[in-house]
Amino acid sequence: MADTDPTATTWKDRLRREDGPLARLGAAWRGRPGLRRLAYALVAGLVVAIGAWTLLARDLPDAERLLSYEPPLPSVVRGIDGEIVHTYARERRVQLQFKDFPTQLVNAYTSAEDETFWTHGGVDLTGTLNAVFDYASKLGSGERAVGGSTITQQVAKNVLLGDEYSVTRKLKEMILARRIEDVLTKREIMELYLNEIPLGRRSFGVQAAARAYFDKDVGELDLHEMAFLAILPKAPERYGRARNQQLALARRNYVIDQMADNGHISAAEAAAAKRQPLGLVAQRPEARSADAGYFLEEVRRQLIDRYGEQAEDGPQSVYGGGLWVRTSLDTAMQDAARDALRAGLLRYHGGRGWHGPVATIDPDKGDLTSQLAATNLGISYRDWRIGVVTQRRGASATIGFADGAEAPLTGLPEAIRVGDVAAVSPSGGGYRVRTVPEISGGLVVQDPNTGRVLAMQGGFDARLGSFNRASQAQRQPGSTIKPFVYAAGLDNGMTPATLIPDRTFCYYQGANLGEKCFRNFGGGGGGVHTMRWGLEQSRNLMTVHIAMDAGMPAVIKTFERVGIGSYEPYPAFALGAGETTVLKMVSAYAALANNGLQHDPTLIDYVQDRRGKVIWRADERECTGCNMAQWDGGPMPRLPERGRQVMDPRTAFQVVHMLEGVVTRGTATVLRDLDMPLFGKTGTTTGPTDVWFVGGSPDIVAGVYMGFDQPRSMGGYAQGGRLAAPIFKQIVEQTRDRWSGRPFLAPPGVRLVRIDRRSGKQVFAGWPDDDPKAAVIWEAFKPDSEPPREKRSDRVDQLREMILAQLRRAERSAAAAGAAGSAGRQGDPMPQDNFVEEQGGLY
Repeated sequence: MADTDPTATTWKDRLRREDGPLARLGAAWRGRPGLRRLAYALVAGLVVAIGAWTLLARDLPDAERLLSYEPPLPSVVRGIDGEIVHTYARERRVQLQFKDFPTQLVNAYTSAEDETFWTHGGVDLTGTLNAVFDYASKLGSGERAVGGSTITQQVAKNVLLGDEYSVTRKLKEMILARRIEDVLTKREIMELYLNEIPLGRRSFGVQAAARAYFDKDVGELDLHEMAFLAILPKAPERYGRARNQQLALARRNYVIDQMADNGHISAAEAAAAKRQPLGLVAQRPEARSADAGYFLEEVRRQLIDRYGEQAEDGPQSVYGGGLWVRTSLDTAMQDAARDALRAGLLRYHGGRGWHGPVATIDPDKGDLTSQLAATNLGISYRDWRIGVVTQRRGASATIGFADGAEAPLTGLPEAIRVGDVAAVSPSGGGYRVRTVPEISGGLVVQDPNTGRVLAMQGGFDARLGSFNRASQAQRQPGSTIKPFVYAAGLDNGMTPATLIPDRTFCYYQGANLGEKCFRNFGGGGGGVHTMRWGLEQSRNLMTVHIAMDAGMPAVIKTFERVGIGSYEPYPAFALGAGETTVLKMVSAYAALANNGLQHDPTLIDYVQDRRGKVIWRADERECTGCNMAQWDGGPMPRLPERGRQVMDPRTAFQVVHMLEGVVTRGTATVLRDLDMPLFGKTGTTTGPTDVWFVGGSPDIVAGVYMGFDQPRSMGGYAQGGRLAAPIFKQIVEQTRDRWSGRPFLAPPGVRLVRIDRRSGKQVFAGWPDDDPKAAVIWEAFKPDSEPPREKRSDRVDQLREMILAQLRRAERSAAAAGAAGSAGRQGDPMPQDNFVEEQGGLY
């Protein structure tokens, strides 16, 4: 081992020498107080910086959330044909991929917002220092300083932090921006930014903004339009307004110049773009292909009940989940239903005049047109608009609209006042007052074979109020409930040919209520008649007799099985005294048309999430074997039958067969000239306060009622056959191609037998024909329930009894006249129990 040099020194020795670095630093530390203060300040600053960083970064959201980030998206509704009919959106949002954005659009945004985006690590030091100096200069002035944020920082703010204006938020934004750059690529950051940036007109993202400002997709934008969109992040509400057009032009042209300076476009392209006007389109509501407000609102309610309304309610919320909703809405049928109900309401309203404002606004609470805009009231009928009376002086007035426009108003009702909201239509150089009918109603069209609701109209216009009279209004159904009373009778041994008395029915209700007696609509009655005739002519007394013979508990059970409602077993409910909805009545009639097989009414077929996965469907049947990779040689898969059997198929067909007679020769003969197999029943409630018609074909069933929202008499002439049935008729005429015209088919176990329509007895001599009042008709019977054959002697006996009854009545009338002459009083009236009138004829 070599000897160690005694003169050699180690580095430790050199540090400790009197003239070494440590000695010099110690001398400086002791002799220079300023150095000590600087060192203390640096250490303290470092500690504060570390502490601040720890505090700020401690509760920051995880940047890796952006890898699975799902922006709130509107839900899209499609109709029965797959076409988009509506969007549930409070904001305009459309999600695109980076490849979908035009290159020059990306260049416009980098030129306007972040020139060094593709090279910096999330924070641009130069921009940050400029923002600090601007903030310091404006401190205490109330002005907002420039942000100086990079595009990455804006993503952090828009997606993860929020828009709080503070130094703390800015520092957090910078920390998050660096983390985001470690998690996402530049393209992914740009994609998030261009999809999430708020750009005014309720638009988030450039695709939604392109539609809102130019009515174009991003791929259709011109250079000057791209530059305009790029100026909006700075002040979207300012640059998007018409009164700030010059400011917007100046800022847009600046962005175009920046694009040229950065080499993205040539000088010639920049000059050509700057010569273009802004070219903004006017703001307007979202277009939709169907005027189906009541239907769509019912769908919205169901979706909210199932998934929630806002994004915080869950990942599939209506206004944030980006759902794709397939509905059963038939737009042609919906248009027909809307038009038909409106026409019926207007026919009834006739020349009754103005009954009052649609709504009233308080002039003391601010600008009337602004208040009107906040109400979202509107109307979609011909050229009508909704406005508010802003001035009235004698016979002249001014109407204002939600867009701030005003015009002269004519045709003034005496009672109209400032603040009244009314419907108006163009007239001359101004507008004229129009009247929305006070009477209202509801209408539903349904496919009985599936339960799918094809159309729904719950009033004159959903923009005037969201209350849906088709599904929410509880109304008395009147005589439309009678077919189900007759069904209970058929299930308890009666037949369509059973003879039922058409006589007054009274029963004792107890000491407090006394005796209750029923009568026919319009009075009259007498004799015994077939069940068919009683249903065709809607005889109240015959219905009560059937209900009491079958038993009211059995009748109520029938109502419950078909979903009409649950009532106490009182005879009044057999005449429709209980309350129900149009939707329930249509569903019950759909069961009749479908041979007693009922499907729950549905408006939604299925719901998909934002990626297209089906998360709910109305048809829950499983098809075992439908998704086999290849056929295994076995039988083809068959889906099980849907629905519930709520009525004996034979009973249902018998009722429908009788209800066809209502159209042929009963209370709905207004439909007879449609010349197709139809069944149905009219209804008129006490007052009359409501008029109804429910009926249809084997493929389509519809129901409608009319009445005042606060029930009151519609007038003595109001009847279902006069007012409601024509509404149904207009629907059929307007959608004739939807009605197949196929007949109702009898289920197994039904025999069609020739009977005498008047007596109900079986005949063998004649054949039914096309005459609505033919003496011989086909009648439906269950096995071994056919009536006996009618003999000629029976007809002779019937005629003899009728003649004898007339003679007895004549004798009594003569006796009564004699008694009146001698005693000054009239005799008792003769009971009409051996004959009946049918449209002017005796039989």
